[in-house]
Amino acid sequence: MLLIAAEVEKTEQIRNRIKRMENIKMLNYKRYQRNPVEDYPEREWPNKQIEKAPIWCSVDLRDGNQALIDPMVVSEKIEMFQFLVKMGFKEIEIGFPAASQIEYDFLRQLVDRKLIPDDVSVQVLTQCREELIDKTFEAIEGCKQAVVHIYNSTSTLQRDVVFGMDKEEIKQIAVKGTKMVKERAAKFPGKIILEYSPESFTGTELDYALEICTAVQETWGATKEEPIIINLPSTVEMTTPNVFADRIEWMNKHFKNRESIIVSVHPHNDRGTGVATAELALLAGADRIEGTLFGNGERTGNVDILNIAYNMFSQGIDPELVIDKVNDIIEIYERCCKIPVHPRHPYAGKLVFTAFSGSHQDAINKGVKAMKERNSQFWQVPYLPIDPADIGREYEPIVRINSQSGKGGVAFVMDTYFGFKLPKGMHKEFANVIQKISEKQGEVSPDEIMEQFRNEYLNKKEPVHFRKLTVIDLSNETKSEFDTKVIVTYTDHGKEKTFEAVGNGPIDAVQRGLQETIDVKIKVLDYEEHALQSGSNSQAAAYIHLLDADDGRVTYGVGVSSNITRASVRAIFSAINRLGLGN
Repeated sequence: MLLIAAEVEKTEQIRNRIKRMENIKMLNYKRYQRNPVEDYPEREWPNKQIEKAPIWCSVDLRDGNQALIDPMVVSEKIEMFQFLVKMGFKEIEIGFPAASQIEYDFLRQLVDRKLIPDDVSVQVLTQCREELIDKTFEAIEGCKQAVVHIYNSTSTLQRDVVFGMDKEEIKQIAVKGTKMVKERAAKFPGKIILEYSPESFTGTELDYALEICTAVQETWGATKEEPIIINLPSTVEMTTPNVFADRIEWMNKHFKNRESIIVSVHPHNDRGTGVATAELALLAGADRIEGTLFGNGERTGNVDILNIAYNMFSQGIDPELVIDKVNDIIEIYERCCKIPVHPRHPYAGKLVFTAFSGSHQDAINKGVKAMKERNSQFWQVPYLPIDPADIGREYEPIVRINSQSGKGGVAFVMDTYFGFKLPKGMHKEFANVIQKISEKQGEVSPDEIMEQFRNEYLNKKEPVHFRKLTVIDLSNETKSEFDTKVIVTYTDHGKEKTFEAVGNGPIDAVQRGLQETIDVKIKVLDYEEHALQSGSNSQAAAYIHLLDADDGRVTYGVGVSSNITRASVRAIFSAINRLGLGN
């Protein structure tokens, strides 16, 4: 009866769970509509390739900083600015000095302390309002050159719900702002470059975006010698990167006097495709990219400049930024922005050059070995698009061992960390030892792996332990059928013993002597050796693959010594103890 009652209760629970599931509303995708796609069959960008680095503009100190929970203080801003200069950025947007006192003070410190190199342009953002433009020019006084970045929102949605203005009214905001900057630039002792952004470009009709940008271009009087920056932002990612590329190429082809315009893009990452958007925009004719280190920025962030730069590097293109020490970049970014770099972040994450999978580890192991053997000038290793060492990363974390790892990974660790080049047949045998440990505790460190290697092979000294070897050459004795005689001193269960034996070489002689002395039937199936380190104190490692002829069991033994013959004998004793012979 109790069993029946339990089954009834279980059935009722299932019914109730089904009812609850039926009452759950489906994801209401019908609330959303597709954004329009341009009809642009004449696109040419899909047949192009990125050939060179763009003009880079860092917006870490403006767009990135305004997205921080705890924005940078002036000292942190100065440190970040100097680091960006060191990285090779020639254009750095430093903030909104007309709207923020801390950004005004920061800019004044840069100028007064002469921290802006002659070949670097600071970029300042301002709305198209007279009092803000006046304050902006006050902030940049003393700059030899500066980019004054004006903007206003142009999208259909913002025209409707935010500003309540028609197209002409929105255009006049941009034109009026341009005139005000032009008037003040004429009196400014340094060089002023105008940048204009039709904010929310992705939601703006293409013909209208062209109309308003052209009006700004003509008002400014841009020329080939004194170009204007037209910045086309993906303020909010609204569709796939190919659509953005179509829009950039369309604008690129329809601009008047294209040589007087530097086409810039400012992609955000709302759909998680900011890097793709930027790269396709370059194919479509963009000259310049605004972004941040590691993609910091509003919502899901700006485009990650480092990601694009490392992508170029991986294709043999000079990114024209100093990015060979990624750990230094991570350190200052995390300290100033108070945001950790994700362990899976492209190129920079702690785990991106790490393989746990056995098949991946095996492929990496073979790839690295092939590179060394072929002395190839090109980097070609499976699963590693670049050499981690080229960007200041270490080889140590490439292969890490857990329960998902395989024999190739363990062999890679033993070779890379400790110099033991395990015979191929030994990979699985030792990997099985490590596998049992990883299934209990998770990841196994290289030191733990080495400790197990010592326990399983190098320190296997019971019941028989090799102590001393004397080798006598018999090759000149015509009566002997063997060329070598050995005298071996060893301990058997702690008791010292000695045997003499002859054979064709020391290994054969020791094998014969052990068979007679401790009454075992063994056969050496394979033998390998190599030097562990170079120099006068070099050690040799020897590996013996041994067969127990009585029951067919096989195992490896390992020995290490400054003398290769002694290392080989130690390997034989190691294998005998692993097989449990001599008991």
